[in-house]
Amino acid sequence: MSLVYFTDRDLGKKFPEILRAAGLTVERHADHFQHDTPDEVWLREIGRKGWVAVTHDGRIRYKPNEKNAVVESSVSLLVIVGHAPFPELATSFVATEPKIRDFVAAHKPPYIAKVYRPSATAVAADPSAPGRIEMWYPAGK
Repeated sequence: MSLVYFTDRDLGKKFPEILRAAGLTVERHADHFQHDTPDEVWLREIGRKGWVAVTHDGRIRYKPNEKNAVVESSVSLLVIVGHAPFPELATSFVATEPKIRDFVAAHKPPYIAKVYRPSATAVAADPSAPGRIEMWYPAGK
């Protein structure tokens, strides 16, 4: 399965560059939308295209207009969890990408999932350790 990851503007330029350098197919927010395009607008377009949206905005689940756009447009939305420099988050995403690909294949949109970095202990034992991905919305899916 060939996935296209769409990175929200809140992930900057470095995050998608690192994903592309790892061989992933990535479309950046800035390449398709104005900076101030409302989230519900780009979410609907990403759902229409069947791309996997990636954001760092953990509040998106609690914003009714954005959550409705995810549901109504059948969006696969991944929320990157953690406070770390974007290059570190991107490197973790790449290490976790096989799990992400399996998750996306196993779940029909719409959904919101959280992507976590590996623990410090796991990284100490293996610098390329993957993180994990968990369903966030809808619960129990």
